Amino acid sequence: MNSETMSQSAQVVVAVIPIVGIAIGGVILFFYLLWTHHETKLRIRTGSYKERVFDLKTFSLLGGLLLVGVGITLSALFALIDGFSYALLGGLIPLSVGICLLIFYKINPDFKDKQ
Repeated sequence: MNSETMSQSAQVVVAVIPIVGIAIGGVILFFYLLWTHHETKLRIRTGSYKERVFDLKTFSLLGGLLLVGVGITLSALFALIDGFSYALLGGLIPLSVGICLLIFYKINPDFKDKQ
């Protein structure tokens, strides 16, 4: 679609859609954070609050496996479609990040102490 064939009102609508999406996403994020804050305050008052601990070990394993799977699939697809070009980076970047997360999972000494 070039701008010569679109009417001015259609161009305005196309330009406003991302702005409205970002604004609605921001409002949803704000209310999620607000309600989570109120829930945490109430749990502290009632004494039922337990601190959530981020499990870096599970995250690095799951994230690494998912990114390696996505990276291999995208790399193979882009290699078949375009050959070896810059488009292949779309698959190689998640593949390399996934491999790095798996290496981090394997060599982190803190993880060995927990087992």
